[in-house]
Amino acid sequence: MRIPLRQTTITTSADDAAATVFGITADVLIPGRGDPIKHGAVVVKDGTIEWVGSKNDIPSECYSDLKFSHHVPVLMPGMWDVHTHFAGSGVVTAGIQDSMRLFLPGSAALVGAVTVDDLRRTLMSGFTSIRELGGYAGDVSPAVEKGVIVGPNIYSALAILSITGGHGDTHGAPLQTVLDTCCPSGGGSAMGMVCDGVEGCTKAVRQVIRRGAKVIKICSTGGVLSMNDQPEDSQFSPAELRAIVEEAARSGRVVASHAIGKNGILAALDAGVKSIEHGMYLDEEVATKMKEKNAILVPTRHIVEGLAAGAEDLDPKSRAKMLRMLELSRSSLKLAIKLGVKIALGTDTFSSDRTHIIAHGTNAKELHWAVEAGMTPLQAIEMATATPPETLGSMAKKAGQLKVGYDADIIAISANPVEDIEVLTKPDNITHVWKGGKLFKSP
Repeated sequence: MRIPLRQTTITTSADDAAATVFGITADVLIPGRGDPIKHGAVVVKDGTIEWVGSKNDIPSECYSDLKFSHHVPVLMPGMWDVHTHFAGSGVVTAGIQDSMRLFLPGSAALVGAVTVDDLRRTLMSGFTSIRELGGYAGDVSPAVEKGVIVGPNIYSALAILSITGGHGDTHGAPLQTVLDTCCPSGGGSAMGMVCDGVEGCTKAVRQVIRRGAKVIKICSTGGVLSMNDQPEDSQFSPAELRAIVEEAARSGRVVASHAIGKNGILAALDAGVKSIEHGMYLDEEVATKMKEKNAILVPTRHIVEGLAAGAEDLDPKSRAKMLRMLELSRSSLKLAIKLGVKIALGTDTFSSDRTHIIAHGTNAKELHWAVEAGMTPLQAIEMATATPPETLGSMAKKAGQLKVGYDADIIAISANPVEDIEVLTKPDNITHVWKGGKLFKSP
């Protein structure tokens, strides 16, 4: 993994990634895809990885003056969470079903303020990129990009597309309120958007892209926390699903589908979605089709296990649905791993309540559940690093691996997660975080 030999002007500070070259060495370097490297090294220039490999192999003619700014026990790519929601739940709203509060004046500003700290906590937990599938992080992402606030790279769907009365509709609010407040014609500031019919679905995709969406999120089945549907219900017709996927593709976007019931999963795959979110009813037929379509499973075990553990806090209908999904979620992930379905880390993390089991910053717990279901720690790390950018198609930057030409999104860890994946689940073990070559966290 050498680059062409040339002379390089060296500075040793990592504080200004725009004009520096610096090196990091590690006892163990985990590239994200492939075997770990003992006594590894990474050279970063202008926020991009310029060289990676064994420290003993660094071409001295290129880097004769290079000073290494840090030596750490373990180095690996920054992690990704490709299924998150930033909406101030637990702070702005009393609970996940206190939906009317989000329609009140000033709520979006309050959500934004709370999201600032949620994004910081996510980054400091070792997650340098997120795919937000409905929420407000996408609205504040320009401030992150300009360095005004601290957070991961944000790829947001902004509003979730749903049929009227479907999983992404706000069932606890009058329909006209939803139409007036959520849809772009009414301001376009909410995280849900209803659309019906081929023409309506095509228009909704165009509107959410106009608002800034980097990925399109749909609901092809009912859900657990929505009030008037069941996870097994199919939502959107095949024609509507095709229209959404085709319209998204015209703007270089791919589609992620909330899909729990088997019929809704298959319909979404037939339409060409890129990722299946949750996928509790995955079986051998579904797995075969996912591999044929090169689709990716985002199993979100963290939210299922977390909400099931606190099911007494849910309303009776949602509690019954959640407990019904629990064993399905466990068995479907085990089967997906066994059959070789491509899997990316996504948690469905949504809570701004620091005491909540699925609060922002607890994202790495998904790794625990993946290993419990049969992944090796190295496979789980690949699920969290190299695979997630594929859920974004051409919208993703080159990231998720310690590889020449990739963004220098890098984390250092106090112990080796290949030996014990639980190391990554504790944010204090993430000692350093670089995003785009800039150091955001260090002891």
